[in-house]
Amino acid sequence: MSARLAQYGIAAVFLILGGWALLAPASVIELAVTPEYQDAGYLTVFTMACFGAQAVLFGVMALVLEWTARAFAVFAVLLLPFFVFNWYFHYEVPVLTSIGLLDFAGNVTMLVLALIGWRAATRGEGAA
Repeated sequence: MSARLAQYGIAAVFLILGGWALLAPASVIELAVTPEYQDAGYLTVFTMACFGAQAVLFGVMALVLEWTARAFAVFAVLLLPFFVFNWYFHYEVPVLTSIGLLDFAGNVTMLVLALIGWRAATRGEGAA
């Protein structure tokens, strides 16, 4: 797999999950958050949509920029705290439902793609 294809895969995760939060924030809250933590108030829905907009923005940037091996490596390292977040808010403080763990699945996908992209970019940068 090429570095560019890995980068597009990372972008797809942001665009799909972020697009869902941007376009249907109430649905994300209903399906991904346990009932005891759900809030259908305007500010909560607005905040979820803002979160989605930022994810979509990053997804678009991931499509148009050319990542170096260093960018893939930094992205992979910066993903690691999100695994702690997913664990904590599913097992310790049960905010996320099983559907909410789509975030975890997205993070795993992006971590694998970041490592693949790093490896491919390292080879490509060494050849240049």
